[in-house]
Amino acid sequence: MSGPVLVLGGTGEARELAAALVAAGVDVLTSLAGRVADPVLPAGATRVGGFGGADGLAAWIQEHRPRAVVDATHPFAARITASAAAAAAVTGVRLLRLHRPGWTAQPGDDWRWVDSLAGAAAAVAGHRSVFVTTGRQGVGAFAGLRGRVLVRAVDPPTEPLPPGATLVLARGPFSLADERALLREHAVDVVVTKDSGGHMTEAKLQAARELGVPVVLVRRPRPPDGVTVVDSVAAAVAWTTGGPA
Repeated sequence: MSGPVLVLGGTGEARELAAALVAAGVDVLTSLAGRVADPVLPAGATRVGGFGGADGLAAWIQEHRPRAVVDATHPFAARITASAAAAAAVTGVRLLRLHRPGWTAQPGDDWRWVDSLAGAAAAVAGHRSVFVTTGRQGVGAFAGLRGRVLVRAVDPPTEPLPPGATLVLARGPFSLADERALLREHAVDVVVTKDSGGHMTEAKLQAARELGVPVVLVRRPRPPDGVTVVDSVAAAVAWTTGGPA
């Protein structure tokens, strides 16, 4: 295949990868799902909107013949990651998963792991003031909470919020000082987040550690079997420009 490198994007790592490949003279097309109203656009060409599942992506690959596909979507974007793996198996295109590392607990952290948003909602049901930072998708899992609930997302959720929830619309990165102040202002006694990894939203974990606030973390899904996985932009650049990592 001889077309551009198709980057399945929407993350900071995807933007870094696109910029690095463009700087190296590689033709890049980044695909954005279109779920964010005002996305930060990467270097190179972009397309916005889904492909229509694995079959639609496979059809797009057969028509446009990208030289490779790099899945640099969010660690919890399990559907597109599965579609990319299935489409690559059908079309034979080279596929890489750029999967940033999850967070690592530090001394003083009080982390409680769960397997789903529903599990997270059950884990915090008895708390007085919950800070939900899992993004707007799936926030309906917390609709039954009856205590104080602070919800932060980039765009307004379409799913129901808990009664009397406070919604904060904001895009990271967030500073430690701001996260510390937010937890104090709302008297937060538990934080809920996905194990997204990265530095954009990590400050809330440090603030929780400093203030002795427990954190409920949703485990990330595993990448599909048989897909090459790297955990850094540098490794993805090397794979894309010089062969398998």
